[in-house]
Amino acid sequence: MEIRELTSDAERRAAVPLLRQLWTDRDPDDVFAWTGDDEYHLFGGHVDGELVAVAGVVLTSVLHHVRHAWLYDLVVDEAHRGEGYGTELVRFVEAWARERDCERVALASPREKTSIHRFYEELDYERWGYVVEREL
Repeated sequence: MEIRELTSDAERRAAVPLLRQLWTDRDPDDVFAWTGDDEYHLFGGHVDGELVAVAGVVLTSVLHHVRHAWLYDLVVDEAHRGEGYGTELVRFVEAWARERDCERVALASPREKTSIHRFYEELDYERWGYVVEREL
């Protein structure tokens, strides 16, 4: 799989259908808009010219946390799941973050997504706490 950052409007627009496999309730224009945020890095994995996986990452240092890469989005096209592309993309993000002096890659996942939790645990990610929020 060839992985590269998707920076042009056309590349980011092509990633929207994959991102909407994760964010099914979001409007395509909203999804496209957040991919253009200055702090958001969108990576695409291509196989034979086809976009099969995407990862959205923000580099940050927040209060007590060390510099880290927050993995907001990781989506492998449903037709290509189970082929190792997700693992390959996560490893790419880890290497990319390490090159930018990050000490960790972190993410949040809905409590009911147990298969996703297993995926990350198999990649040696540690579940150490909870993310809590309140809608305003």
